[in-house]
Amino acid sequence: MDALITADNTWTLWAILLTAAALGTWGERTALGARFSGAVITLLTTFALSNLGVIPAAAPVYDTVWTYLVPLAIPLLLFSADLRRIVHESGATLMAFALGALGTVMGTVAAFYLIPLGEQDWQLAAIFSATYIGGSMNYMGAAEAVGLRTGDLLTAGIAADNLMMTLYFLLLFTLPSLPWLQTWYPTPLLRDTPSLDGALTLEPPPTPHLHLSSLLTGLALSSLICAISFALEAELDCSGSGILILTALTITLATLLPRQMAKLEGAHEVGLILMQVFFAAIGASANITVVLTVGPVLFGFAGLILAIHLMTLLIGGKLFKLSLPEMVVASNANMGGPTTAAAMAAARRWDSLVIPAILCGTLGYATATFIGVALGSGLKS
Repeated sequence: MDALITADNTWTLWAILLTAAALGTWGERTALGARFSGAVITLLTTFALSNLGVIPAAAPVYDTVWTYLVPLAIPLLLFSADLRRIVHESGATLMAFALGALGTVMGTVAAFYLIPLGEQDWQLAAIFSATYIGGSMNYMGAAEAVGLRTGDLLTAGIAADNLMMTLYFLLLFTLPSLPWLQTWYPTPLLRDTPSLDGALTLEPPPTPHLHLSSLLTGLALSSLICAISFALEAELDCSGSGILILTALTITLATLLPRQMAKLEGAHEVGLILMQVFFAAIGASANITVVLTVGPVLFGFAGLILAIHLMTLLIGGKLFKLSLPEMVVASNANMGGPTTAAAMAAARRWDSLVIPAILCGTLGYATATFIGVALGSGLKS
């Protein structure tokens, strides 16, 4: 069934995405909304609209958000990230990321033997393991690498991936808010986790004094960083490296010129706005109808992988004394890559985890396809 609002109705879709983002930020001011964050409210809003047939599950507008708004947001969120002050935080998040990757591999092996997928089971195992180690960017790369070009399976797999990512993000946002789970793990306050502004707190920073000159300078600099980074990606012919390059450039500037970058007041808030729109696009792209119609078994396949992934991460996190924020951000990096992990860290005001989220996510981008193909080939034999 066609959506009430078609994919080419660009202005209307932009209005819906921005309205959902606004609803999320307003809803976060309520008692219930503050418990689960505005990002969850935004995501649920567009998820409901998509699955009720109001908006389409795929549209050029969503592609624009993924391709342009998210890269633009990352430098804005990192202008105050002096690496010398927070680099020690990457270690624990990286450990959590590795535990998550191990859990994905174990989950894929279990799903392969417990849920039959036919002759192309090893190829699907390769694709889903790559996707849940390094994010959705690895989906098509792994599919091409293992030679899976069956349209129905790929379409159903993408739909299952989008749906599971949406539901899993909701779970990840909820986990740190569960009192009984909080008692199992150390908290960032107890572990002296610094925020980007140096305060030992996870509370939102005070509202900055916004000036048009600072906002425009921040946007201009972020755009320039993106332009240089993706030009280098094209020159190097290394797909997916643009995010890593722009992250490295921004961190270098923030570390070498911390005082100058601190003058770009309001950049962080603009980055949060762009990321809120990104969550709206994520929710809109998760279409449950396609999954239930074309490949419901893939939903169970993906769900089992994620369940074992999360179980492994929680058990390992307990053994290695990791905090819930570190684990859920690392898991997000496994599932969605650097952009979604950074968005989650920013949305929850875990400022010290934004850089580790991006670094772990880009590591997943670089390695997940190789791991997934190797695992799938091993299962085939």
